[in-house]
Amino acid sequence: MVGAGGVQSEIASPTPFPQTPGMPRESAGLLLYRHKDGRLEFLLAHPGGPFWKNKEAGAWTIPKGELQAGEDALTAAKREFEEELGIQPVGAFESLGSIKQKSGKIVHAWAFAGDFDLARFKSNTFKIEYPPRSGKWAEFPEVDKIAFLTMEQAKENINPAQVPFLERLAESLSK
Repeated sequence: MVGAGGVQSEIASPTPFPQTPGMPRESAGLLLYRHKDGRLEFLLAHPGGPFWKNKEAGAWTIPKGELQAGEDALTAAKREFEEELGIQPVGAFESLGSIKQKSGKIVHAWAFAGDFDLARFKSNTFKIEYPPRSGKWAEFPEVDKIAFLTMEQAKENINPAQVPFLERLAESLSK
């Protein structure tokens, strides 16, 4: 079980983020972190599927997903974490605020302390027509790999718009 560990934070109050046609899409995610060998490490996910197959730098992300109509953002973040990694997140969740990605999507994030046995990773899957316009359908994992990365490694690999989540967490932990 992913557990809380020594992090002092407020549990964010639920806030609904309804999806309205014409409004930017919104996603919510969780950033799991740990201290190992005196270093702060972040658990990041690499998207699955053919589009992301050979992309590394800038492709990694916090485990996240789109909010359903009327769904509470933190609830969505916990659901997506479990769907994408195969384990229920447990702990004190500290809000890291929101960012806007290049696509216009707004991402809300929370951090929590814990550890994760990478061997237990199991992602859900999705189906798409692949190759495009072939009439053939293929199934891919939503997340094809995960890793604990140091700040330097994470900044090199995460979607650049999500770097503030790493920095906000590091700043919060240094207080």
